[in-house]
Amino acid sequence: MSRGLGKRRERPVAAFVDRLSEAVEQKRSQLAVGLDPRLDLLPVELRGDAHVGPPSAAVAYERFCRGVIDAVAPHAVAVKPQLAFFEALGHHGMKALEDVVAYARAAELAVILDGKRGDIGPTARAYADAYLERQDGEPPLADALTVNPYLGSDAIEPFVTVCRRSGSGLFCLVKTSNSGSSDLQDIALSDGRPLWHHVAGLVDQWGKDSVGEHGLSSVGAVVGATYPRAVAEARRMLPRAVMLLPGVGAQGASPADVARAFTSGPASAIVAASRSVIYAYRGNGSGDWRTSVSQAAAHLRGEVWAASGW
Repeated sequence: MSRGLGKRRERPVAAFVDRLSEAVEQKRSQLAVGLDPRLDLLPVELRGDAHVGPPSAAVAYERFCRGVIDAVAPHAVAVKPQLAFFEALGHHGMKALEDVVAYARAAELAVILDGKRGDIGPTARAYADAYLERQDGEPPLADALTVNPYLGSDAIEPFVTVCRRSGSGLFCLVKTSNSGSSDLQDIALSDGRPLWHHVAGLVDQWGKDSVGEHGLSSVGAVVGATYPRAVAEARRMLPRAVMLLPGVGAQGASPADVARAFTSGPASAIVAASRSVIYAYRGNGSGDWRTSVSQAAAHLRGEVWAASGW
């Protein structure tokens, strides 16, 4: 009986990575646009009474994210909603998130929820069920979820199990883009390697049974574009993983900094950009804000594709 269950799971394992690979090749894009709505940065036309409380703020967030999705859909393969901004508005925010996810799916964009979840035992299983498991025959809330592997294998195993069953994907934090990542992730092990190298090896093992038709795994890795050397090292250690690369744009990295991430194929890395795209209108001060967002996404898409060499 267990062998039969294994066979049923095998087919959907790579669903996320294969869908992503097909979108990359069809659109000639490796861009994921972050959805990080903040009241103080929204276009004036959307603010209205948003400051009054969570219900009105949630409406403003949803309207903004829908506008961003319309603007970037021709140029991006995915959106990456940051869960914290929606969770901060309670159930109003989570309802807005569900509506934004549905809108993104209707625009044929993959949804990577940025929650950096990670815990042990039943808690990890509950997170996996909440975001990656099919519910009543409906698709999971997310196509993929960012997770924190620094609690160890037992904190990741429930996510991997659900992904194999539901056809979802994971992006495990390996070497993050923030400057403080060195406080822990760069600590030298007894053999001289930084801790994040060991974590990269674990991620490679966790993803070996989730390889799809394009030779890539649905268990990916988050590697900060702000550390170009780490990007190259991570690619050598993670030949099958899709690398999610934050840090291009507002954090100072450029598409050239991540060029070596794409050596495993055009879909082997996805550049995640948020502020530099969704708030692009704040830098030019003219025209419709959606047009500015669309232009910023189109420009970055072209730069990344050229840098990738595909």
